Amino acid sequence: MTVQLLIKAVEQADSAPSLLKAVISLVQAHSVEAIPTLIRVLGYNNPGAAVAAVDGLTQLGEPAVIPLLEQLDGYNYGARAWAVRALSNIGDPRALEVLLESAGSDFALSVRRAAARGLGNIQWEKLPTENIPDAQFQTLIILQKTSEDLEWIVRYSGIVGLQGLATAMGNTQPEWFNQIKKQLEKIAQDDEMIAVKARAKWAIQKLE
Repeated sequence: MTVQLLIKAVEQADSAPSLLKAVISLVQAHSVEAIPTLIRVLGYNNPGAAVAAVDGLTQLGEPAVIPLLEQLDGYNYGARAWAVRALSNIGDPRALEVLLESAGSDFALSVRRAAARGLGNIQWEKLPTENIPDAQFQTLIILQKTSEDLEWIVRYSGIVGLQGLATAMGNTQPEWFNQIKKQLEKIAQDDEMIAVKARAKWAIQKLE
């Protein structure tokens, strides 16, 4: 079946199961032509189809980044959360500004959660070398903020982001690396949620 027919099947799906099946088939085509349709699926009220669409966009990688950034939905926080999740999985630094803003100030905890995790997944080597230290410092500031978020699941994701950032800067920014470890130790001791404490302890072990 051609990609155009697969896209048409998504557009004509008349039930949640048929939509999910059509999206999965479209994802399996591994075609950049599917990107606009997969992005539209993120705005449907169908979590299963959205998960499949995110997986498809993640697999397509770099070609999906600009379309995702251009079509971020400022009104539908569910669609925005799925889009940020896809950008976080891809890790392209062109999404860094959006991830920083989303993690630091988005009103939706699902968006902050996805962005915080994604900040630990940035492929820093794709940035010009001279831009990396400033970009990593901005990321550190935002991740420190997320690790103090009122929502425990955002704090948990902030720890994942801090671990990823520390791993990336361990050999280049030892001061910041040590600062992250100290913050993780504080979280492991002081956070009110057992899951958050446990994730911080695990991050410390991995960094050591």
